[in-house]
Amino acid sequence: MSPSPFRLDGKTVLISGAGGGIGQSLVAAFRAAGASVVGADRDAAMLKDRELSAQLLFDQADAKATRAAVMDYLATHGAPDAVISNAGFTRAEHLDQLDDDVWAAELAINLNGAYAMTDPIVSAMAARGSGSLVFISSVNALGHYGNPAYSAAKAGLIAYARAIAVERGGQGVRANVICPGSVRTPAWDHRLEADPTLLDNVLPHYPLGRMVLPVEVANAAVFYSSAAASGITGTVLPVDAGLTAGNLRFVDEVLRGK
Repeated sequence: MSPSPFRLDGKTVLISGAGGGIGQSLVAAFRAAGASVVGADRDAAMLKDRELSAQLLFDQADAKATRAAVMDYLATHGAPDAVISNAGFTRAEHLDQLDDDVWAAELAINLNGAYAMTDPIVSAMAARGSGSLVFISSVNALGHYGNPAYSAAKAGLIAYARAIAVERGGQGVRANVICPGSVRTPAWDHRLEADPTLLDNVLPHYPLGRMVLPVEVANAAVFYSSAAASGITGTVLPVDAGLTAGNLRFVDEVLRGK
């Protein structure tokens, strides 16, 4: 019996932002698929009890430090089989909260840092002749749902992934993008504590009637990284409970009269 193409036994996967809400589910999902997981984050305490094969510490907001840490890892261990570029951050929810410093800070971690982390790995994968990258972007890259600087950075990840897919595909490197909608991670806890009715305004926008679970994002990343997706590169997959499929609230309020 041939092994399942969805398995990752014997493969090594590097996951950035491994200590966060989605990161924890990514680590668990890749471990369940048989992979050895290298977890990267800015603080070792964030990676405690993650059952990792190795840790990589850097602050992705600092591109030079990020690239240096990755280069040191590659010199010792070589390129991982797959990379999940997951680290990200936003605080400016609308244009009135933006200025030059906020714009620069959000692009630094969400786009520039992601490039600094993955660029040397892409080169190492291309030299080896194989590798897969998955970028965790956002529905904000596909339409405007707030967070303008974050959105611009996450849209940039799509362009960057497509560049890798086109220019490094001949060397066996694949790159794909996942665009989650609102994901129910602990990051929502403080907002729900401040306003327990918040989801009453959020959920009517989602055709599935709920937020996305971190494990659903993680399962998509496992698929993209596996041999089951060997012919897939340069694509964008919304994992968004149907948000980008259309405007449910418009249908309900305008057409159904709810």
